[in-house]
Amino acid sequence: MQLIDIGVNLTNASFTSDRQAVLQRAFDAGVTQLVLTGTDLACSEQSLQLCHELDESGQQLFCTAGFHPHHASDWGHESERQLSALLREPRVRAVGECGLDFNRDFSPRPQQERVLHAQLALAAQLQRPVFLHERDASERLLAILRDYRDHLPAAVVHCFTGDKQALYRYLDMDLHIGITGWICDERRGTHLHPLMRDIARGRLMLESDAPWLLPRTLRPKPKNGRNEPAFLPEVLREVALHRGESTDDLARHTSECARSFFGLPVLAGDETSDFVDTNQRPRG
Repeated sequence: MQLIDIGVNLTNASFTSDRQAVLQRAFDAGVTQLVLTGTDLACSEQSLQLCHELDESGQQLFCTAGFHPHHASDWGHESERQLSALLREPRVRAVGECGLDFNRDFSPRPQQERVLHAQLALAAQLQRPVFLHERDASERLLAILRDYRDHLPAAVVHCFTGDKQALYRYLDMDLHIGITGWICDERRGTHLHPLMRDIARGRLMLESDAPWLLPRTLRPKPKNGRNEPAFLPEVLREVALHRGESTDDLARHTSECARSFFGLPVLAGDETSDFVDTNQRPRG
């Protein structure tokens, strides 16, 4: 069984002292490919650097590059040019993390929207998939996406935590859905349980969002409370339970979906390579 973690914040300071050990634990747990998340220019550049430093084979670590809505205020007149250059790097596989966050509003909403427009236009121009963030902003995100969706190869709503209405609207727009350890949280994630069966194969992917969102069902829990990609099998187990699928089957189709979405190589010994998917075909 091989898993792909589509969202890990390996640049986070909590990983500074043991990144190689974190990766080894992930590989030992069956998480064999990871996509590192870029949230601003510096983070995106560091993610790319880590891909080269920690994976000389070029087969296991990849990354995204973009501006998280929290950092939209940092977007300047050179940002688009610098981001465009990053997105042409072979290890950079998607635009993002980008989107809207009307929950914390760390950047003004008009600026969040302007920066999202710029990144979606860049993704359409370069024909790169998009790694989206959304909190309390699904209607506005959908309204903006409508102008770009036919020109994008693919887009995933990362760390989906919304309700049934939001999920159906995303799926109606032919978006992918990323599920994290939020689904393992008995305090705030149980509303996701009945929605898991509504996400079609070929549209569902798994992610740790480490170091955040430690699965609360995990036993034993790490003393430091830090989430790691090695704990992704716990998310797999919870999602499989509520989809009525085996963990092996879920691992197979979510990993092949991620491989198709990000254009990742097939690893030796991978049994998912016979799964046919056309998610990356342009829609317009």
